Amino acid sequence: MASLIDRFRGLVCDLDGVVYAGPRPVPGAVDALERAVSTGRRIVYATNNASRPPEAVAQHLSDLGLSAGAADVITSSVAGAQYLADRVAPGSAVLAVGGPGVAAALSHVGLDPVAPADARAASGATGKQPVRAVLQGYGADVTASDLAEAAHAIQHGALWVATNVDRTLPTDRGVAPGNGTLVDAVRAAVGQGPAVIGKPGPAMYELAARTLGLGPSDLLGVGDRLETDIAGARAAAMPSALVLTGVHGAVDLLSAPVEQRPDFVIEALPALHELYEEAVRLDETTARCGRASARVVPADRSRDWSLHLDAGGGEVGSIECLRAAALVLWAAVDRAGLDHADAGELWRSSVG
Repeated sequence: MASLIDRFRGLVCDLDGVVYAGPRPVPGAVDALERAVSTGRRIVYATNNASRPPEAVAQHLSDLGLSAGAADVITSSVAGAQYLADRVAPGSAVLAVGGPGVAAALSHVGLDPVAPADARAASGATGKQPVRAVLQGYGADVTASDLAEAAHAIQHGALWVATNVDRTLPTDRGVAPGNGTLVDAVRAAVGQGPAVIGKPGPAMYELAARTLGLGPSDLLGVGDRLETDIAGARAAAMPSALVLTGVHGAVDLLSAPVEQRPDFVIEALPALHELYEEAVRLDETTARCGRASARVVPADRSRDWSLHLDAGGGEVGSIECLRAAALVLWAAVDRAGLDHADAGELWRSSVG
């Protein structure tokens, strides 16, 4: 056995729900990441949250005690602005919907960011749509009027790009609506969807690998969301680890479709430095992880599917139990007809 840190030369690490929740760090995260840096591992922080420019994100990380600069941060605004710069003429006017990071990213690639209020005023004065494209990212102060201006521009032919479609955003007060919710509002008005640039697409992970000068297989993508962080890493052929400090937990993990299944599962970032006990299959229905084991019993005419956990003297529901359960339940979903949703419910009923 080896720790995950020992297996990889660097990390591509999500932020919300992994490093921090709102302004506060996730317990143990800062020490774990600084320890990784001290062992020579390189870290790129890749976030779908488009509201802040890399400089502001890096300052937040620095305030928490992390050794990070703007060059170590990739946001979906940065990726979205580059996508537009490759498709519209230099200096084109682009409606910037979201936080300051959206406009800053557009300026950085030579495009002209236009605030929704300015676009509204220009359109009213001329009767023409003043922007060539729309870049929509998350912003805590986005208003219904901003979304309406995006809808008007799109209906008049503007190219629509969304930085990401995360439906929720973890904060220190709980889960809040994310950019995906705001994108859905515009989608409902215009009857079409945007080009989506951030996770789960591979672009941010590929850019992180180029930034570090390493191949995807040398890096570990770490995140708390299956449909964005894990799916994005997989799309880039990068190994991935789900950390259980954010949005998705055990039930979500076990119900995940193939494209959202991580290679590794850890409770929190400090586990990056611990010996990683991998689950191994004992037979078609049983797997073991350390002293814990999981066995799935298929349904027949008289009974439903069942999952039996043996914690090996530890706590039922431990991370070792979860890894073993994932191995047998995913196999049952893929090859024996177990429903995705039922896999998660079997775990829930087994751990109580």
